[in-house]
Amino acid sequence: MQSQDELTQHFRLIKTQKAALEKLGIHTVQDLLFHFPSRYEDVGAAHRIIDIIPNETVTVYGELMDMEKKLAWKTKRYMVEGTLSDATGSIGLKWFNQPYAAKMFEHAKFVKVTGKPTGTGKLYFANPTVEAMPNLPAVFDNETLNNELFPVYPESRGVSSRWIYHAVHKILESGVHEHISDVIPEEILDKYKLPTLASALVWIHTPQNNRDARAARKRFSFEEVFLIQVAHQKNRHDTQELKAPHVIANENALESYLEALPYTPTNAQKKSIKDIMEDFKKSYPMSRLLEGDVGSGKTTVAAATMYAIACGAIEEKKYAKPQVAYMVPTEILAKQQFAGLIEAFEHLSAQTGSPIPIGLITGSGCQKFPSKVNPREATKISRAQLSKWVANGEIPIVVGTHALIQKTVQFENLAYVVIDEQHRFGTQQRKKLAQKDGSAPHLLSMTATPIPRTLSLTIYGDLDLSVLDERPKGRKTITTKVVPPSKREDVYTGVRSELMSGRQMYVICPRIEEPDPDKALALRVKSVRAEAKRLQAGPFKEYKVGILHGKMTPKEKDEVMQAFEAGDIDVLVATSVVEVGVNVPNATLIIIEGAERFGLSQLHQLRGRVQRSNYQPYCYLFTDSTTQTSITRLRTLEKASDGFLLAEEDLKLRGSGQLAGTQQWGVSDLGMEALQNIKMVEAARNEATHLIESDPSLKKNSSIAERVLQYAQDLHME
Repeated sequence: MQSQDELTQHFRLIKTQKAALEKLGIHTVQDLLFHFPSRYEDVGAAHRIIDIIPNETVTVYGELMDMEKKLAWKTKRYMVEGTLSDATGSIGLKWFNQPYAAKMFEHAKFVKVTGKPTGTGKLYFANPTVEAMPNLPAVFDNETLNNELFPVYPESRGVSSRWIYHAVHKILESGVHEHISDVIPEEILDKYKLPTLASALVWIHTPQNNRDARAARKRFSFEEVFLIQVAHQKNRHDTQELKAPHVIANENALESYLEALPYTPTNAQKKSIKDIMEDFKKSYPMSRLLEGDVGSGKTTVAAATMYAIACGAIEEKKYAKPQVAYMVPTEILAKQQFAGLIEAFEHLSAQTGSPIPIGLITGSGCQKFPSKVNPREATKISRAQLSKWVANGEIPIVVGTHALIQKTVQFENLAYVVIDEQHRFGTQQRKKLAQKDGSAPHLLSMTATPIPRTLSLTIYGDLDLSVLDERPKGRKTITTKVVPPSKREDVYTGVRSELMSGRQMYVICPRIEEPDPDKALALRVKSVRAEAKRLQAGPFKEYKVGILHGKMTPKEKDEVMQAFEAGDIDVLVATSVVEVGVNVPNATLIIIEGAERFGLSQLHQLRGRVQRSNYQPYCYLFTDSTTQTSITRLRTLEKASDGFLLAEEDLKLRGSGQLAGTQQWGVSDLGMEALQNIKMVEAARNEATHLIESDPSLKKNSSIAERVLQYAQDLHME
């Protein structure tokens, strides 16, 4: 057996198993070896059914059978009954007023049940906590297991955790893991007392104790962060090898823009602007991340520096006008930022004699400002015409979605790219946008999602960091309250008085459509359509209620947002599509349904939608949850208004694998574990930096180069 052998060479796989392994990204023997357990079951603390004592909380493993939904004879309420069996006996399970329980566990054969057995005569569990298991721990099915930690693997329908468990044992028994090259250099393993790859693979799959499991997970956590850091440091090195356009930013124009603002920029904004202006003078392209909390003024920093560039010149092109591309994630935001820039530069037109031309490119159409008919307004134009004006340099600022950096849009003198909300933008993409002289544009990435420091160091290791940690003067702190079901009517009463004063409100729901009532958790999740109908018919019947969600067409979304901005809609019921950048200053109220289903950072983003004016904003977190952990987590928002502190708290409270956005960052749950250890992240970063300094092309470290290439693709760096 060899590590790169296809699994089909050593295992008989049916069609469904092949499909499941494909879904899990497992093709070779090595792929399966690196498919790590998501957790371990400590089976030593479990009870056999025969040993159960009434009215004592116990955990039991067994086979779930005979699940059936019924109507109780006396109460006429739905109940679900089932039976749990192990080798020693059986016990009943009952769920009262939870008709979805039958559906929830219809595909579960083996389960872990925790509860307090009750009943006169025949014992049963009432509304127990049930967790589906891929299979029974081996000590319960007459197989021997030398340790009490039973690995549970991520699985897919067709391949169970049990199958993976036995397949991995077969691979380990072959000794193939001892011949896989270790990507971490020996001196680094010794320096940080990390196990070798061969030892770590044995310990992570078959730990004799918790200490072994922790040591293996620490090693693989370090490995993942180290490889990501190497990828970033190589990206930084390659970027610094590129040539930057010799752009001369217009500092007088910058001063005029800042002086004309209706407020004084914060010190953090001033410092960020200064850092960006200094970066423009460097011989290699700027790579900077502007990280700021909700309402901290990132757009002002971007607009000021864009204006300085648009009014500047490119020295080596006989002082031709440089161009700026401003990329945002959604059409709603693109149109909003286009209108915002027109307004932001409007008062400067009198000083310059004519307004700066601005273009808009989205999937649904293109616009240009100013219109020839009315120089104070934008006009719709064809994509071909706008592309022509961008290509000959007539339009210095172009706003749009990801489409504006595709091949169809060619810039004459692109000097500066501003990207809103965390789009990865690597060396290869810069090269595609390189000008005829080979120079690549400066890059500013912006994010309104406060990120824990360890995550910033890991995910954005190739970028210089500017942080906006001050709130502009005049912005009021949001009053946030966690609201149980019994207090909803009180909130509606208070909200109506605010609406009567002319304010507007968002209501955020986790779903678009009302689900099948027989499905799991359906009774606990609000949907946009159903909630909008309920609110329009009940609490807010005298007000206009609208809806907004991701399945609507761009035109429908535009019409709704225009109506909301104009005040024609009082209450907007939406999904979290409003999370990023939507700006309606008069909307000062937000209700978030099912708040326990969102991460703290996402809740903070959502409530930031109502902190856009000098009116007092309110955020109400509606929850049906009664668990102390959920309530404690939500109450953190009542006390804290700092998004950076909340992000750190979210990492601690929810667990690394649950942190919002980890999938888009391309970091596994195991890698995320490292992010709670700042020393590990800094150590990995330092080692990666030293490696690239000594071997920038990774020619001497071919195994690392191979893995880094894979991480670069996973992290969307190219």
